[in-house]
Amino acid sequence: MYKKQFEIRWSDVDANRHLANSAYTNFMSHTRMAFLTESGFSMQEMAKHNIGPVVFYEHMYYFKEVFMGKPITVSLEVSGLSEKGMFFKFDHNFYNYKGENLAHCEMLGGWMDLKARKLTELPDELLHIMEKLPKTDHFKLLSKEDTRKLGKKPKDISL
Repeated sequence: MYKKQFEIRWSDVDANRHLANSAYTNFMSHTRMAFLTESGFSMQEMAKHNIGPVVFYEHMYYFKEVFMGKPITVSLEVSGLSEKGMFFKFDHNFYNYKGENLAHCEMLGGWMDLKARKLTELPDELLHIMEKLPKTDHFKLLSKEDTRKLGKKPKDISL
C-alpha cells in the first residue's frame, strides 16, 4: 500500500470548517501522481510516450469529518488493470493520525494518447511496471465493459 501524508491547510476547508470535497480530490490526485512518479511513470516518461492519465470517475464515501490541525494520510492501491493497461482502477483511503478510516474512494481511469486525444494501451515497458504495482486483495482484470457498467451516457441539451 502506498501512503502519502498531508497537512490540512486553511484553503482546504469549506464553509462548514471541515475538509472540502475539492480538497479530497486534490489530495488523491497528488497521491496518484507521486505514486506513479515513484513507480517509474514520471512526467518525462509519460512525455516520452506521449501519454497522460485521465479520470473517468471518482466515487467517494465519507465516514468522518476531517478538520484542520492534524495530518491525514491518503493511501493508494491498484484494484484493477486491463490486459493491455488501457484502463486502471485505484482505491484511495483517508486516515487520521490515529489510523481511523475517514473516507474511501474508488477511482477508474485510463491512458490517453495526447496527440490523437484517444484512449491507448500502455507501451510494454510501462505495462510491466503497472503489473508489478501493489494490488488490493479484490484486484480485478478490467475490460472495456467495466468502464461502462454504471450505464451513464451523455445527454445533450438544445441551446
